[in-house]
Amino acid sequence: MKSRPPVPFLPLPAAECAARAQGQAPSVRRRLAAFLYEGMLLFGVLFVSGMIFGPLMNQRHALVHRSGLMATAFLVMALYFIWFWTHGGQTLAMRAWHLRVVSFDGSTLGPRQALMRYVAAWLWFMPIFVGAWLLGWHQSKWVYGAILGWIAVYALLSWLHPQRQFLHDVLCKTRLIDTRT
Repeated sequence: MKSRPPVPFLPLPAAECAARAQGQAPSVRRRLAAFLYEGMLLFGVLFVSGMIFGPLMNQRHALVHRSGLMATAFLVMALYFIWFWTHGGQTLAMRAWHLRVVSFDGSTLGPRQALMRYVAAWLWFMPIFVGAWLLGWHQSKWVYGAILGWIAVYALLSWLHPQRQFLHDVLCKTRLIDTRT
């Protein structure tokens, strides 16, 4: 079996990005695959940030300085996403799955729009976190099951949008486009 030579990364011209921003979003399957891959990459990023946070804060137990660790993780992820979205519109996972985030007109996101998208993207998780807290759920199987169910519902909600965009993209006036040529 012959393997094909790797395709070099060629950025899309601005006019092509603008045209693709007006079309259909990439398939939900590809976007969820990138979502899972992003989670694996973020595990490594957050592991390193936790390894730096622990000794700096003299953290000897996971519950000591837990709020500070969660705030640090939130900020590290914000920096990760905002940096990549404002510098080419693609995280590492998005590049692997040939996805790019652009403004509704096809331009690259500015820092404010990237920050808004990062905060709005927490819609993937926050309704379940708040619901679990309000219901007093302490068993992880309930929370994990609810998270998986909500992710499926949230992804399927994109079928209600004419361009199949996710709710956080609609709210922030951003679009996910396919970068395959």
